Amino acid sequence: MDNRDEIRDFLASRRARITPQQAGLPVYGTNRRVLGLRREEVAMLAGVSVEYYTRLERGKLGGASESVLETLAGALQLDEAERAHLFDLARAAGTKPARARRRPATPQVRPSVRPSVRAMLEAMTGAPALVRNDRLDILATNPLGRALYSELYRDPVRPANHARFAFLDPRAQDFWVNWERAANDTVGVLRAEAGRNPQDKALSALVGELSTRSEDFRTRWAAHNVHLHSTGTKLINHPVVGRLELMYDTLQLTADTGLTMLVYTAEPSSSTADALTLLASWAATPEPTGLTPATELR
Repeated sequence: MDNRDEIRDFLASRRARITPQQAGLPVYGTNRRVLGLRREEVAMLAGVSVEYYTRLERGKLGGASESVLETLAGALQLDEAERAHLFDLARAAGTKPARARRRPATPQVRPSVRPSVRAMLEAMTGAPALVRNDRLDILATNPLGRALYSELYRDPVRPANHARFAFLDPRAQDFWVNWERAANDTVGVLRAEAGRNPQDKALSALVGELSTRSEDFRTRWAAHNVHLHSTGTKLINHPVVGRLELMYDTLQLTADTGLTMLVYTAEPSSSTADALTLLASWAATPEPTGLTPATELR
């Protein structure tokens, strides 16, 4: 993944989606040959010269100050995830503005999950929980988390991977009530990680595999959208217990660079809470295949 190409395509795609009217600029005539804003219009909004902005959009973010990145983010109307992505791209290009140093890049070697983290997972008996890295590999689960994502574990490839399931397994479109949203969010998370760590060979291999095998993935990857996966709601059609409406929150494991714990909860006394109780009972029963819903990667 060439960082300069990533910078160029990201800035150009953000510029193309904003109309002059949305930016508060006057429009004279109707003969515009570009989608969205022109480079000179972005430069004016950001308070830099056209030559300097052109240099930035060609991928040369090296030397750009934090203030320039902030004004550029404002001119392009970037949201929180996109703003963070811009700073990550700048860091990877050689600049180190304060907000770009949010956390170290994900290591390329898959880390092990510490015993204390595994014990914490096992202690969560009423909520599905898992640990993943920023490539969306699932590295460990509690029994209820393994049961929740039992469909992912039908693929013998390990570690189980959220993105590989979403785009390469036909069961995924039934598993998620809103597969389109899940697919968009999945690609957005991977695209954000590519900005943080463009030298991650395992991530490059995953993106290459998905791009080769899935047109749905290729189309979304080309859009350069990014996504922060921190909290929200997931709607799942589970093959055993039916529809689940789960709240989720992510917890960064600060002692384990690049690892995140996801915990899913249900509204008390809801049908989803009852379904989780049933799922826990199912998880405690050995599967016909001989696989048990135990933590992954012991």
